[in-house]
Amino acid sequence: MINSLDKYNSFVFDCDGVVLNSNSIKTNAFYDTALPMGQEIANELKRYHLRHGGISRYEKFSHLLKNIAPKYNKASVPSIEHLLYTYSSIVEKALLDCEIAKHLALLRERTKKSSWTIVSGSDQLELRKIFNERNIDKLFDGGIFGSPDNKHRILARELKNRSILKPALMLGDSLYDYEAASKAGLDFIFVYNGQKLINGRVL
Repeated sequence: MINSLDKYNSFVFDCDGVVLNSNSIKTNAFYDTALPMGQEIANELKRYHLRHGGISRYEKFSHLLKNIAPKYNKASVPSIEHLLYTYSSIVEKALLDCEIAKHLALLRERTKKSSWTIVSGSDQLELRKIFNERNIDKLFDGGIFGSPDNKHRILARELKNRSILKPALMLGDSLYDYEAASKAGLDFIFVYNGQKLINGRVL
């Protein structure tokens, strides 16, 4: 596996569960944001989030307002702007303290001739701020990209811009990551809880 890394011009990373050990932070934040609407609604949003890893908070809160909340006949519901603000307030502080993937620096040293790019479902401005404050933004010389654009659109754009050069390898932790990588023609490694940055399996 180590020697096979040499063939890649670019490495593409998801953020949550790959670079940052933050999946539980996001799960709890979705639940807590929806909880004022009721425990049933919060639990349903949490389940939806867990089933749809990799898509943006914009899509998940839109689903909450369009498909979950109406089933419970709520007289009033918060705006999507309020939900996004509440969610962002919860996660931003926690992301400054969560664990960074243990082998990240080692992998960067091993692949220093290749470009590194973040392609995440997280908010792009928030991502760039967090990575800057944690002093890991400089690792990702290919750019740090996130929502509101989805991963399919980001990968297509950055391949066209030649910020990502094939052969390229994507590291992700969801079916959506795998589907995005496959559609874009990238090899893929499934990362489990940030522990397989080097010992993962190429699919």
